[in-house]
Amino acid sequence: MTEQMQKMAEEIILDGHKLAWHKDRVEAWLRGERIAPITIDCALTRRCSYRCVYCYGMLQANDEKRMTRDVIFRFLDDAAGIGVKAVSFVSDGESTCSPHLYDSILRGRANGLDMALGTNGYLLKDDRQEEILPALTYLRYNISAGEPKRYAEIHGCDEKCYHKVIESIRKSVEIKSRKKLDVTIGLQMVLMPEFADQVLPLADLGRQLGVDYLVIKHCSDDERGSLGVSYEKYFGLVELLKQAEQRSQPPYIVRAKWSKILSGGKRNYCRCYGPPFIMQFSGSGLVAPCGMLFNDRYKKYHIGNIADTPFAEIWKSDRYWEVIDLIASEKFDARTMCGALCLQHKVNEYLWSLKQQTGNIQSPSGKKPMHVNFI
Repeated sequence: MTEQMQKMAEEIILDGHKLAWHKDRVEAWLRGERIAPITIDCALTRRCSYRCVYCYGMLQANDEKRMTRDVIFRFLDDAAGIGVKAVSFVSDGESTCSPHLYDSILRGRANGLDMALGTNGYLLKDDRQEEILPALTYLRYNISAGEPKRYAEIHGCDEKCYHKVIESIRKSVEIKSRKKLDVTIGLQMVLMPEFADQVLPLADLGRQLGVDYLVIKHCSDDERGSLGVSYEKYFGLVELLKQAEQRSQPPYIVRAKWSKILSGGKRNYCRCYGPPFIMQFSGSGLVAPCGMLFNDRYKKYHIGNIADTPFAEIWKSDRYWEVIDLIASEKFDARTMCGALCLQHKVNEYLWSLKQQTGNIQSPSGKKPMHVNFI
């Protein structure tokens, strides 16, 4: 690894967490205080323009609410007001399907929030990229194939979608370069073992497009195994993923999320401690501890809906903290009662370790990482 690549690898964490840089909030949580989330992941709609074969969204069906401009703006105002640091429009829907996306990014940034967007890119309006890229900490394109035919098969769309998305990525890179923006432009591949043929083509494509990184991640499944993910098959892809990482060329980085890919889909902790720090909302407006619990069959864990009640009121409510306390109690077992390798997984590992070690928090070493408020 070159010195330049090593520097980039140290600054951008693609397989881990950043809670160590939020020591004050962790200490408040350990004292039993009611803390505001550091990061909130949410979508602006449950709709999507694709039908990806690995889509977890189909397992998250819940009552649809109307996420109007007023509802979204009220949420962003509340989030800033209670101390949330970052909001990423990434969840169970494709937020480019919402007519309010662009104004919402600008509103959040104006409120002092770090803002991010994850998208398949097909409906992204390239003429609005000039406005939103300066307001984003990162823009991540969700793309799980490097060739048009396989792209269409995996994402459940027409091949023309591939070509439009590639042009949008090129546009993002061009604007970033021309305006000398700090925004990070990345690609994310959700890897199922049957997509192995696309790992190297996508790694090469990312380098050709001039993006900052490609991250290759596992595919999450629910506790019933509804998507049929064969976690044991990931072990047979180790050499292939190492080859992909060797496609890195400064400043472009390819990284596999090794800790999850090689976990076998297992957790080493029982309690779910992460949601107070990183909360998720559905594109319906539903507030729940995490995306794994959006489905209507998990109503006992549903807290409220920002279309009905301002988020600041939901956060202050007894119901919010009853649910948070429930999933952190012996009445909830994260190993068997929710899906595999969730968004909060690395945060959960860290907090579980802290609890086991009586809360001895060590100050982080090294330079503060990029995107520090997206924990």
